[in-house]
Parts: sequence; C-alpha cells; structure tokens
Amino acid sequence: MRFGMLKALVSATTSLRAAGGILLLACAGTAPALAQTSDLVSKTAFRVCADPANLPMSDRSGAGFENKIAALMASRLGLPLEYKWFPMATGFIRKTLQANDCDVVIGYAQGDELVLNTNHYYTSAYVLIVASGGPLDGVTTLADRRLKDKRVGIIAGTPPATHLARNGLMPKAKGYHLMVDRRYEDPADEMLADLESGAIDAAILWGPIGAPLVKASHPSLKVTPLLSEPRPPKLFYRITMGVRQGEKVWERKLNSLIRRNQAEIDAILTAAGVPLLNDMGTGPLEAQH
Repeated sequence: MRFGMLKALVSATTSLRAAGGILLLACAGTAPALAQTSDLVSKTAFRVCADPANLPMSDRSGAGFENKIAALMASRLGLPLEYKWFPMATGFIRKTLQANDCDVVIGYAQGDELVLNTNHYYTSAYVLIVASGGPLDGVTTLADRRLKDKRVGIIAGTPPATHLARNGLMPKAKGYHLMVDRRYEDPADEMLADLESGAIDAAILWGPIGAPLVKASHPSLKVTPLLSEPRPPKLFYRITMGVRQGEKVWERKLNSLIRRNQAEIDAILTAAGVPLLNDMGTGPLEAQH
C-alpha cells in the first residue's frame, strides 16, 4: 500500500511540531533562492508524482481518484498532464519531487516536513470495516465492548494501533505491512479478503483507501469513520497537495485552483467513496453547510 500517504499520516504530529522551524528556515532564504526554486516548476506540463499501482488513489490507467483530480487541475491550467511514476515506498519524495522529475503530489497529509503543503482540499479519517448486519455492525468506537476478544486487522505502525493497545485489543490483532511496493504486495486488499473469509472480525484502514475499495468490490462490508476516540492520537487528517519546499508561488497558484474547483474535487472524491468530513473531523462534510 501507499507508504507515502500513510507515512505522512503517521508522522503528522511530529511534523506539525517541526513546522515552525521549517517556516523560519524558509523565511531565512534569500528572494533569489526562492525564485530559483520556483523556476523548477514546468511551464509546459502539469507534472504529477504518483504511484503506478496505487488504487483507489492512482494507477497508470488513470482510474484512481487522484488521477481524476490531477486531470481536472491540468485542464484548468490548460496544460497537458504528465506523470513521474514511482512506488509510494521509501524514497518516493526524494526520487520524484525533490529530483525535479515532477512538481506536485496530489494527496499528502497536512504537516509532513518533506513537502510544502497547499491548503487542504479534503478531510478524512481512519475507518472501521465490519460485516454488514453482523455482530459488530453499529460499532463506532474502539472502546466498544463488542470488540473485546475480537481479531482486528491493522496496518502496523499507524495511529489506530495506539487505540487498539489502549483498549486491550492488540494481543489478538493481526498486523499488515506498512512499507510495501503495491505492485508486489497489497495489505489493504489482503485485509478485506481476510475479513470476508472470517480470518479477522474487523478491519481498520485509512478511509480514502478502505472505503473506496469496499464501495467498488466488497458490498457485504460496512464502513464507519472512527470519529469518537476521546484521546490522542487523532484519527482524522487534512489532505493537501505537496510541492517542493520554498515554492510559494506554485503553492499559491494551486491554492487558487483548489479554491475555485472545490465543488468538482468534492464530486470526484464522493463518487470514489472517500469519507469526507468537516474540517474538525467531527462529522460528515455536509454537516458544516
């Protein structure tokens, strides 16, 4: 699975603490240096850094929801869409964005220090996935007594694991790999297959991954965003586009594009089945309108 996105989610709290230092470093640079960095952005194509085998987010065929958002942005800029394909595993940012082979990562968690974040264009959360109509249907929190002695699937090292441990659910939990090249290993699909076979009783996945997979291929399963955990770490995150550090002109241009095309972006995400939340992660997006 999507190591770049999940790594950003896992490290978001640390990144937010470091954000002040990053800002100071950026401000300490000279204007010519910033201008030189901004000049790295292509003026002849909308160049996107993406994983070639990363559905429901992206793939070479363009079927992912991030592919569709990228196509929307390119059309609004009047530029052809080009990709630098690289698996979202260790080194993704270094070998794509930082190598100047592309200019934007379409989905990146707010606060991660490897990139300069645009304004966020959606908020989502980790989700609990169970058999629809089964004994765990209706569970909305990991403290629910119905989860006691149940085997829960979890991506190792992700924020929900802390909540599983706090609620005594780790001894029977089944872990799935975080750092993978999805061309060869697919933890999310494996977890959902295990849930349908009865090998596990519930699954926890990042919502923009798990919910679209369930919508597309697992009609017998039910998805519930985890919005009721009272203690940290948080399980909701704001998702941005990521650009190279120092590229403030490009960041502002993308911010303007996001703002002017938010309705179309929301429609793409909704069609894919991504759980969209209000900015505070307390309820569905429509609750704030």
